[in-house]
Amino acid sequence: MPNCSRTFNGRTLLLLNIATRFIEAFVVDFEVDVGAAPCAKLPCDSSTKDAAENTQKMNHAVAALAPGDILKVPNKTFLMMGGVYAANLTRATLQIDGTLLWSGDTEAWPTEKKHGKATKMPISAMLFEHTVGLTITSSGTGLLDGNGAKWWGIPGIGYLKRGKNRPPMLTINSAQDFVLENINFVQAPRFNFQSSALRNATIRNCNVDSRRTSADSHGMIDLTAFNTDGFDVSGNGIHIYNCSVWNQDDTFCIKGNQDEPTANVLIENVRASGVGLSIGSIGAHTVSNITFRNVIMHHSYKGLYVKFNSKAKHGGVIRNVTYENIYIDEPESWPIWIGPQQAGIREDGKKYNPCDGDPCSLCWPKLKSATCPGVAALVDGLTLRNITVNKPRLSPGVIIGDSSVPMRNLVFDDVRFIDPPADGSFGKEYFHCEGVQSGLAKGRTWPVPPCFTDGTRLLAV
Repeated sequence: MPNCSRTFNGRTLLLLNIATRFIEAFVVDFEVDVGAAPCAKLPCDSSTKDAAENTQKMNHAVAALAPGDILKVPNKTFLMMGGVYAANLTRATLQIDGTLLWSGDTEAWPTEKKHGKATKMPISAMLFEHTVGLTITSSGTGLLDGNGAKWWGIPGIGYLKRGKNRPPMLTINSAQDFVLENINFVQAPRFNFQSSALRNATIRNCNVDSRRTSADSHGMIDLTAFNTDGFDVSGNGIHIYNCSVWNQDDTFCIKGNQDEPTANVLIENVRASGVGLSIGSIGAHTVSNITFRNVIMHHSYKGLYVKFNSKAKHGGVIRNVTYENIYIDEPESWPIWIGPQQAGIREDGKKYNPCDGDPCSLCWPKLKSATCPGVAALVDGLTLRNITVNKPRLSPGVIIGDSSVPMRNLVFDDVRFIDPPADGSFGKEYFHCEGVQSGLAKGRTWPVPPCFTDGTRLLAV
């Protein structure tokens, strides 16, 4: 006969051990328990010294989080200096119920080191690495304010002075089972959210707003808030939904991953206005099984943007991508762009010239001397389905492959333009289209790219 007492006692001890683990997990208040100093009044009257001390205290508190613990930022504003950092956290939660306002003291901001020497590149405002089950959330809506105008400087002149030497707001590297929710990002100096090597990640109910003015457009003043990407993600198994982005660069963007392909990414039920729902720029990496669906793009600058950079000639691959159920209202630049990245470059030691492309010039096709070469990289399996573009300012689009590695298996299914300009850059052909091995237009697609097979006529018959 079994010893029931021994069995019962063993189970009791096990349950007690489990219960103790949860009892030991606790909530740490950033102000009360950690000693962080909030702004006494707004606009924030805290000093650079206060900001540095708040960051130091947050680092100590985050590093001490045990599995299940929560670091809570109360509903107040805290001035922070760049350099919030934590690694190797397990099932920890950062709950931002107030505002983390990042210092605008650009001279005091710490910079990255390379080979033991300081560089001009500011470190990320917040960086988390090698985490499992990290959650960044809010009981309401938390706010990360990057004080971007201090970094952007005078429109146009600021970029010439500083270039890309501006800090990202939130960086997540090598994260398993990551959740980001209920957080607003405003005025990031550079990227709002950037990541690498995510695995099983969820981003939901978050908003990005990076702009210089309140205009309902992306004019030349606003566009000088360069590189303010919304959500840049790479990894495997990523789901983004119920989010919005208004910025001056890529809105939701799929990036290459260093160690393995970026794959199985779903972005849905979002609003986006900036320089495109983007894949890239992709270098010598592979991205596959990517879907954007159910998107409204109000007065976006670019629309759908699939791009390689010059490094992609060493093995870049974009495969099995779908854009579907997307409405693009009065885009200000190219509604559809598939091909080389259109970007200006600034070589070290040289003056910035926006007409120097990487690899496609920003001045193409307006400037006759500007070039836009295809990149010898593979696009295989790209479907645009149920896309409506209303009153674009420019011709409908650009599709540029390389004749040595032509694009294949491109499908436009019900891709419809309302009132596109017949006097745009490409006239009544509407598209610039080259380097495509196999492209098919079907359903109610109009206009049909000239290098595609026109399946819409077959439908009519």
